[in-house]
Amino acid sequence: MRLRSLLTMTDLGLELVTGEEELDRFVRWVITQDMPDPSRYLSGGELVLTGMQWHHSPADAETFVAALARGRVAALATGDARYGEPPQDVIDACRRYRVPLFRVHEQVAFATVTERLTRMLSTGRAADLTAILDRHRQLVAGTGLGSVLNLLEHDLGLRCWVLSSAGRVVDGPNQTPPADAVQAFLEARRLPRVLISEDRPYSLFAVDEHGTSRVADWLLVFEGDCTDWPEERRALAGELAAVVSLERARQDDRQSAEGRLAEELIGLIVSDAKPADIISRLELTGLGAANRYVAVAAMADDGLRPRELRALLREILYGTTPAAGVVDGEAIALVPTDRTVVDRIHAAIDMLAPGLGSTHLSIGVSGVVDGEGLRGAVEEARYARRMAAGRGPAANVVGHDELATHMLLLASVPDEVRRMFRLRLLDPLTSYDQDNGADLVHTLETFLETSGSWTRSAELLHVHVNTLRYRIARIEELTGRDLSRLEDRVDFFLALALR
Repeated sequence: MRLRSLLTMTDLGLELVTGEEELDRFVRWVITQDMPDPSRYLSGGELVLTGMQWHHSPADAETFVAALARGRVAALATGDARYGEPPQDVIDACRRYRVPLFRVHEQVAFATVTERLTRMLSTGRAADLTAILDRHRQLVAGTGLGSVLNLLEHDLGLRCWVLSSAGRVVDGPNQTPPADAVQAFLEARRLPRVLISEDRPYSLFAVDEHGTSRVADWLLVFEGDCTDWPEERRALAGELAAVVSLERARQDDRQSAEGRLAEELIGLIVSDAKPADIISRLELTGLGAANRYVAVAAMADDGLRPRELRALLREILYGTTPAAGVVDGEAIALVPTDRTVVDRIHAAIDMLAPGLGSTHLSIGVSGVVDGEGLRGAVEEARYARRMAAGRGPAANVVGHDELATHMLLLASVPDEVRRMFRLRLLDPLTSYDQDNGADLVHTLETFLETSGSWTRSAELLHVHVNTLRYRIARIEELTGRDLSRLEDRVDFFLALALR
């Protein structure tokens, strides 16, 4: 470790008297010496603690400090017990020989300084602890991270926290990192790196192996400057990251029966499954006891893998018990009724925002529904999510209260009624398209989006107006509807919204 790191150890309260330009020196060991000439006991790189028992005159300072310089020590630290502040002749000698000088205040025992620094400098113990962590990696499933982090702090004085992507402290010492530091941690993209908060250094490491902090990742936050660490301690950080990665995988509910049932439930809701099948699967997930639900949909446009997107949504909803799944690259979750869910999401997004970088995260939230309105709630959330995707900032949330009136109306209609309404209007067209390689459904959608403009619709479809007229006539023939009538256009518009 470097001398400057000593000044960050506030519990030791070491005061630099002289030698600021030498603070990049490395400390290899700590010894206590009160012999007039300690040179025979020096091998280089020591922090020498002394109670000044050798000091009787300025000549003694010359002899003692010269011996330290010949021994290539890292620095000298004098105690206050005999003289209080270091004598001026000692200060002058340290300046002449370029030996950094620290003051150890009377209330701090040399034993405390020695024990604290020895733990920090003990590469052998770090190697032993690396082996312990390697063994613990095989046992960590079910035990949590607390015992590992306690072991680090107790044996090496190395404090570490595990942070989630939203800044939640997953585990670590009770005294959490400063709030402003947490915000800075989430902005860090390339790891490892060192950040300074409240004049204290913190070292950040990625839990995953790719070395870049992605928006869905966990972080390791160590107290101290990792650039001062010996190689063994950096290896220990890597071993701890592997332990945390296993613990994170253990918490991934996709591996549990409940998690797989949740995935299947989401798949049923977005398909044409019967409402009775959905309710049955809902009860198996453990959410059946709830009477009211909210649906949440999320998507990120930077290529997050489905498992990462799903994990990110679950982290955003931390504190609830969601059933989550991924459909067509969109993460969808059902949350037992919680009127604070939108506030929770906004709070999580505020924490996530600094680390999003170029990621565009969009989230939609439905209104509250009962068990029979799940499909409507999911469609409402997905519609809201598409609205959020069209907005500018890196992260956007659209809630139930911002949706168009027709989406609110559709969400309140029972699933079976919605399904039959959609099938009655659109099934003749989808069947015709499949049998004839036609494009009637897309033609209908474009025609309605342009408010029935023949010229504009033909341009968007890249067809002649006469071709468009033929297609519209075929749609009317197959469905028995008249697209010149407003009520028939509204029916088709709602049926398309239900897809």
